[in-house]
Amino acid sequence: MPELKTKKEQIYEAAARSFRDKGFAATSMRDLAREVGLTASSLYNHIASKEEILQEICFRNARRYLEELDAVEKMTGNSIEKVQALLHLHIRLATEDVTSITAFNDEWRHLSEPYLSDFKQLRRDYENRFKTILREGMAAGELKPLDESIALYTLLSSIRWLYDWYRPGRSMRTEVLERDLVDMLMRGLTLNPARSD
Repeated sequence: MPELKTKKEQIYEAAARSFRDKGFAATSMRDLAREVGLTASSLYNHIASKEEILQEICFRNARRYLEELDAVEKMTGNSIEKVQALLHLHIRLATEDVTSITAFNDEWRHLSEPYLSDFKQLRRDYENRFKTILREGMAAGELKPLDESIALYTLLSSIRWLYDWYRPGRSMRTEVLERDLVDMLMRGLTLNPARSD
């Protein structure tokens, strides 16, 4: 039986969907209240402002990505396995949690200072550490000798479209989507590509 979500979690998810579909600026608190079956005044019992929702979504997901990266960095496997693990992470979160894509695509730009600078620093930290894994793999002869920035942003941008396309209930199973997408991406990155099953 699926775990019941708290009203606050329902609000975050409704906000993330609305930010994705309409954008942060065009989403109103009245819209969010209607989405979760509350009056606008009742919504303020749970959430102080639209920006508070965006802050929570952005920083909660930044922490989650960084925690997963910590675990990947500690893996005993080679760089290929680490890159695959991170790609699986991005695909899984893109298909399972709309709030993760909201945070890591465009809507974080609406954060006010100092939150915007703090969030950008967390993104840079994540990206730089991902680049280090790529660079180490290239140095070890496991990955093609590419510019690590081009490699990183090509990988990440190749997953970004999922949030716009994927909806639960599609005929394609998520494990097939993950397998095929990771396989395609790794074939462009590795010297002797093999399926990532």
